[in-house]
Amino acid sequence: MPTAESAAVATELRTAMGKLTRRVQHEDRIPLGQVSVLGILDRNGAMTTSDLAADQRVRPQSMARAVGLLMQQGLVVRRAHPTDGRKSLNELSPDGRAALEAERGRRAGWLAQAIELELTEKEREELARCAALMERLAAR
Repeated sequence: MPTAESAAVATELRTAMGKLTRRVQHEDRIPLGQVSVLGILDRNGAMTTSDLAADQRVRPQSMARAVGLLMQQGLVVRRAHPTDGRKSLNELSPDGRAALEAERGRRAGWLAQAIELELTEKEREELARCAALMERLAAR
């Protein structure tokens, strides 16, 4: 059972992360759900729509809509599955990769600037240590 102190830290961290996430999303040009799909395809390579849906914990029909929108924009292309003729794979197009990199650059650029302007050198070092701890928690 978590201690009262751990529960309080968890609440503060969740609130702060939510606020920061919403602020960073103001820099987005592509809707968050679509950016997530592009990011997954970038990290994992080509995937079926069903695998994408499972990864994002959404219904396959919802993912099919998202993939369809990305295909209409030329950000994702579909190709035949190499071993199962009933399936197809979705993968990033060159335009999709460029759009994803631009989106990541906008987000990271805003955050890097905020870190530089708002935090002291000591606070930046502390934030770097905290980022590693948060990554460890996320992997649990």
